[in-house]
Amino acid sequence: MKNALIIGGSYFVGRVFVEEFSKVPGYAIYVMNRGNVPLGMKGVTEIRCDRHNTEAMSEAIPSLMWDAVMDFCAYRADDITRVLHVIPAHAIGHYVFISTASVYDRTTELPVCEGARTVAGPQRGPHGDYAYNKYLAEEELKRGCREGDIPWTILRPTFIYGKYNYAPRESYFFDLIQKGENVILPDNDLALFTFVSVWDVARAIIGCIANRETHEKAFNLSGEELVSYPRLVDVLRLVTGIDLRVEYRSVERIVAQGIPLPFPLEEHLVYSGARITRVVGFSYMPFLEGMRATYEWYSRTGGGKR
Repeated sequence: MKNALIIGGSYFVGRVFVEEFSKVPGYAIYVMNRGNVPLGMKGVTEIRCDRHNTEAMSEAIPSLMWDAVMDFCAYRADDITRVLHVIPAHAIGHYVFISTASVYDRTTELPVCEGARTVAGPQRGPHGDYAYNKYLAEEELKRGCREGDIPWTILRPTFIYGKYNYAPRESYFFDLIQKGENVILPDNDLALFTFVSVWDVARAIIGCIANRETHEKAFNLSGEELVSYPRLVDVLRLVTGIDLRVEYRSVERIVAQGIPLPFPLEEHLVYSGARITRVVGFSYMPFLEGMRATYEWYSRTGGGKR
C-alpha cells in the first residue's frame, strides 16, 4: 500500500481531488487541514493541523514514507519551507504543488505557454501579492526539492469552475438567473479567457502521480475552448434552459457601479493547457459539458448554501 498526503483537501479543488483519488486502488490517503470542514469520507484519514504551526505539523503528520504529497494550499514560500522541514526529504517520493496561471506576467503573446515570463514582483490590484507569492512558493519548492533530491511537479490552473466552488464565478451568474435578474455585460470588443473544470484538475493531478515524465516540470491546466462573455451567456442558456436577459454597459460604468463580474473586462487571459495532455494522456472536458454538470450540482445543493 502506498501513502499519499494531501495538504488542504476539504474545499473545492482539494475536495474533488480526494473524492476522485479515493477511487484509485493501492493508496492510503491522509488529508491534513485545519478541520473546519471535515470530509468524513470512508477510507480517508483526516489530520487536523494548521500548516502554519511547524511544531504542530511535526507532531501531527505520521512518520511514513510518502509516495506522493499533494499541496493545495501553499500561498507563500514559507508554506513550502515548513513542509520540507517537517517531512524528511527521503520520505517524499513526489511533491505536487497546485499553483496558479496568475504567476505569468502580462503578455500579448497568446496563448500563454509554460515558458512564458513570470511575474517579477507584486501586481496591481487588490490581490496583487497573490500571484507573486505563488511564484515565490514555486521557486522555494524547486530549491528545496533540488537540495533534497525530491521529484516535483507544478500545476498552474486557469479559471477553475465546478462543484464546491466557493469563489463567486459561475455561481454569480447562476444566482442572477435564479433571481430572474438581468445579466450585465461589457459592451466593448470581446475579452477572451479559458477555463478548466475541477474534475479535469483532479484527473491531471492523478495522472502526474508516480509519472516520471512529469518530474521537474510545470504544466498549465486550461481547456482549449476560448470563452467570451457572449459565449458564456450562450452556455448558461443551454445548461439552465432559461432565456436570461442581458444588459450591456460600458466597462467604465461597470467598474464605477462595482458590478462584480468575475472575469476580465478588457484583456485576454488565454492559456495553453496542451502540454500536460501530451505527457499524461487525457483530454479536457468540453466547457458545455462541465458547466452542465456544475449547474446540476448547484441546483441540487443550492450551490452548497443549503
